[in-house]
Amino acid sequence: MVSELQNQLLHRFRQSTDSGTKECEWPGCSDEGLCRAPKSPDELQSFRWFCKDHAREYNKSWNYYSGMSDEEVEADVRRDTVWRRPTWRLGTNGFLGAEYGGFDPSQLDDPLGIFEESVNSSKNEEQKPSTSSVQRQALEVFGLSVPVNADAVKQRYKELVKRYHPDAVQHESDETKALSDEKIKEVNQAYQVLLDFLQV
Repeated sequence: MVSELQNQLLHRFRQSTDSGTKECEWPGCSDEGLCRAPKSPDELQSFRWFCKDHAREYNKSWNYYSGMSDEEVEADVRRDTVWRRPTWRLGTNGFLGAEYGGFDPSQLDDPLGIFEESVNSSKNEEQKPSTSSVQRQALEVFGLSVPVNADAVKQRYKELVKRYHPDAVQHESDETKALSDEKIKEVNQAYQVLLDFLQV
């Protein structure tokens, strides 16, 4: 049985070997039409036949983008860069919803809630502000994690100062006092970093 692809190839072969049946479609020309050209941007698989000279003339005047606005041309070029396939923003796995032309998991019957978890986790990640390594280290000193607010930072600062303040360890050994001094410096630095981070 001949497949559809084989039929198409045979059809093209017959067209290419069929000599003398096509005449140049240029007005007033009676030469043989050996060169094909698309009829219009909307009919790229439908052709007109010209002689070599008139095919050259037709191609010079033919503009795929004629009649399109700048926005339509830009959109068409962008579609061509991805071979006219659907695309999604990097890292979203297509969970953008129908309003963006992406995959919308709410349209599926999801009794286990698998897609809901993925959407919620991506939303939570977007809501978390990005932190630098210094800010993450300051949060670690305070024993906190993002998201965090100024009240939680201030409350934790008071607790740590009470614990490591020199007055709190005045009856301890010299080694413990030295460690406490280092710790209170670390807490104060972390506090300043977190206040800057929260822009308090």
